Amino acid sequence: MGTRLRLVRDRDRVRQDDGVPVVPPPLIALAAAAVQHALAPDERPGAARRIAAGALAVASVGMLVGASRRFRAAGTTFEPFDPSKTSSLVTDGPNAITRNPIYLGLAGLLATHAVVRGGWLTPLPVAVFVAVIDRVQIRPEEDALRRKFGEEYVSYCARVPRWLGPTG
Repeated sequence: MGTRLRLVRDRDRVRQDDGVPVVPPPLIALAAAAVQHALAPDERPGAARRIAAGALAVASVGMLVGASRRFRAAGTTFEPFDPSKTSSLVTDGPNAITRNPIYLGLAGLLATHAVVRGGWLTPLPVAVFVAVIDRVQIRPEEDALRRKFGEEYVSYCARVPRWLGPTG
């Protein structure tokens, strides 16, 4: 018999009982891309924007694929709804650069879409995606991983940033 998912209401949001939301992050990214599309001017990108978008897309997909491969090689899950199913802490590959390479990859793909679409407003949904994922998804995941892996996870957090840049 399968595991039953218990949902609770938390400030008008549906969450699992461990605090992790049940809205898939890729769905949030798709919603952000739809908003970008609506905000973008109707113009074709020039060569510079196409080159910049291509480079950003390659880096973003590389981050997503690299992280997925490391999770599979470690025999652990990267399913965002139940961090308690995580069987090992992956700290190498893309996870040595950022604690959230999959979310960073999704944000990078949104940034790619913003570059391709152009306009001044298309970066806004990228910022909203990052803020929502950071507050609603990542923080509960981090709490669950801290409970599961203890000092090993705390040490990892001290070495590797949540997104990019310095830790702290």
